[in-house]
Amino acid sequence: MKAVALTRHLPIDDPDALQDLRLPRPQPGPRDLLVRVEAVSVNPVDAKLRAPKPGAPATLDPPRILGFDAAGVVEAVGEEVELFQPGDEVYYAGDVTRPGCNAQYQLVDERLAGPKPTTLDFAEAAALPLTTITAWELLFERMPFDFDAEENGRSLLVIAGAGGVGSIAIQLARHAGFKVIATASRPQTRQWCERMGAHHVVDHRQPLAPQLQALGFDSVDAAINLADTDRYWEPLGELLAPQGHVGLVVEPAGALRIGDPYKAKCIGIHWEFMFARPKFRTADMICHHRILSRAGSLVEAGELRTTLTEVLGPINAANLREAHRRMEAGTAIGKLALAGWD
Repeated sequence: MKAVALTRHLPIDDPDALQDLRLPRPQPGPRDLLVRVEAVSVNPVDAKLRAPKPGAPATLDPPRILGFDAAGVVEAVGEEVELFQPGDEVYYAGDVTRPGCNAQYQLVDERLAGPKPTTLDFAEAAALPLTTITAWELLFERMPFDFDAEENGRSLLVIAGAGGVGSIAIQLARHAGFKVIATASRPQTRQWCERMGAHHVVDHRQPLAPQLQALGFDSVDAAINLADTDRYWEPLGELLAPQGHVGLVVEPAGALRIGDPYKAKCIGIHWEFMFARPKFRTADMICHHRILSRAGSLVEAGELRTTLTEVLGPINAANLREAHRRMEAGTAIGKLALAGWD
């Protein structure tokens, strides 16, 4: 099968950073789906795993296949599979400890996949899984909020609202009754946040408190920081209301003080890593299937939209390097995808 693999940890401008290879087609284990991959999307985790690392081996043997957002068709199933059958269209983020989706065929545990929304093409669907699971788990499993609340009366600040997770988080929070304030700094990203459903957009390059006060918010009930944990730690401690909640996805570069004002206000601090369940084989792995199934139903009902902004072309090393380059530049809006094979 065709695949795009990581053989050496190199800067993305190096033409050998990702390479086109041919590898054997894998065989499914008892709970596995063998998926014929039709489209993939890229995420920061791909760039993080690919980037140069001190002490890394000169050559990876065997090569590593990245990619943790995909949509495709079930080609074969393991003997214990119950949720899907050959011919079913699925979408999923998969498992960071197993080979990824930058290959024509991939194995994924059935409990991590959901039925692909019928109203989306493969590229539109591939843009959704990782970010949807991340935002859903953070807001409605790590934090104590109810997705089906018609009006919860709370405010939510989404830092980096135009990114992949932010784009979904805005939509999910709006559905759950939050008054959503997103951050963005460029006209294009401000417009994108508004399109996703943000009630207000503020500039994260400027102090947040005065902007929020001008909108009538002396504090916010919850915040999710999808960008720079260190930079916003102190401002969020001041902005969050007593008994508020903060959600984090980016590991801090340095030590953070978790005492006052966080302690004095009893602010809940919540970490989210959507690969935790598959990585540690938790008993509730099937929650990924349930989240993606529910999200697919919302898409089909017109209540949730894809965050895809561009399809860069077929799945190959050159196009994946370009996707990584754009993501590392920090200028991408929503999600980038690749569809089909040369």
